[in-house]
Amino acid sequence: MARTGISNLVRIAGRGLQTTRIPRTLLPSIAAAPVISQMVSIVPASAATARFVSQSSGRQNIKTPDNKPVEPKTVEMPEVIQTAADITDNEYHAIADEFMERMLHHFEELQETKADMDVEFSAGVLKVTLGQDVGVYVINKQPPNKQIWLSSPTSGPKRFDYVMLGDGQQDKQDTASGDWIYLRDGSKLTDILRDEIGVDITIPVEEI
Repeated sequence: MARTGISNLVRIAGRGLQTTRIPRTLLPSIAAAPVISQMVSIVPASAATARFVSQSSGRQNIKTPDNKPVEPKTVEMPEVIQTAADITDNEYHAIADEFMERMLHHFEELQETKADMDVEFSAGVLKVTLGQDVGVYVINKQPPNKQIWLSSPTSGPKRFDYVMLGDGQQDKQDTASGDWIYLRDGSKLTDILRDEIGVDITIPVEEI
């Protein structure tokens, strides 16, 4: 009887253990929970903060080792230097004579509409008088220097060289044109005559 009673107690105890057994599907999550909590707890707060700052700071806050902000670099474009065209004496006379004749034609056309304007051309010197309030403009060739000189009562004396414009690396071949330019400040003789006298010398004579 004693052995039978003991064996019955063992069976009852075994059944009790089976009814309290944890399902296998819950074992991984329960077992992993302490590990995950430990992994989260060991990440330093400073590391998370540093990661957040690095993502939101941007390049504006970059500083040099001496704690000075990094200034953006500015690239300056090289200044274009204008030089007188390398032309022969015959080319100079042909270009300058055509320009002087074109000026004379335009000034004579303007003279017909202005009573206080007088135009005179003699010995290669062009004089344009614009009343007593303005004064006299004197324009003439200077063959030794291959220049055209201007004496203006408004802007003063200037010496213009013939400069080729265009026909650079980005321009089409044989598309260069020239103009009389004051090399000290880059001003054009045609612009000065237009602004001060009101004559557009760039218009070809045959189109008038």
